[in-house]
Order: sequence, then structure tokens, then C-alpha cells
Amino acid sequence: MLPAAHRVRTADDFRFATRRGRRAGSTALVVHLAVAESTAPVRVGFVVSRAVGNAVTRNLVKRRLRHLIHDRLDAFGSGSVVVVRALAPAATASYAELGAELDAALARLSVQVGS
Repeated sequence: MLPAAHRVRTADDFRFATRRGRRAGSTALVVHLAVAESTAPVRVGFVVSRAVGNAVTRNLVKRRLRHLIHDRLDAFGSGSVVVVRALAPAATASYAELGAELDAALARLSVQVGS
């Protein structure tokens, strides 16, 4: 689980990352990354809509993404705001596939992930 200090909670933060940040997508995920001039810790938010599936499926996808991003928090600079949006294919993707897609999207955003 992500510590409270690393969670995006307000609509303004989600809007900041999605509108002002860079974006990289894949089959199952879209990752938005915005870097603010701040010493705040990295904050991460997740968007998993009903298009992904029922509540059980959406929560499974969110748990997997939270665990995957937790292992990659050190790759981001301070002040970064990251929003990970799951697309419908995320519902059938395995944990390993989601991890590979997340790493590929982060690589396109020039984030160095040490797996």
C-alpha cells in the first residue's frame, strides 16, 4: 500500500498531472507525469473506470498497480505527480504484464526504473 504522503487525493492534483504533464500509453495503461518545482514527495493517483470491469475487477487492478508503483517510487524526482489510468485490457492482464506495460510507459517518459 502507498503511504498517505504519496497519494494524490484532490481533483486539482489529478487535473495538474493529466493536463500539464507528459503522457505515455500502452495497451492497458496510460501514465501521466507532471513535475512541479517542489520538494514534496512523489504523489501517485489511479484512475480505474467502469470500462475496466465490475468492482471486484477494478479493485484487483488498483491493488496490482499500487503494488507495482510502490516498488518504483524511487525512480521519480521530488515534486512529481503521477496518474496511472487503467484501460479495459488491464482487466485481463496479469501482474507481470501490467508491470511490463508500466515499465515501458515509464521508459517512454524517461523515468529510469531499476527493476
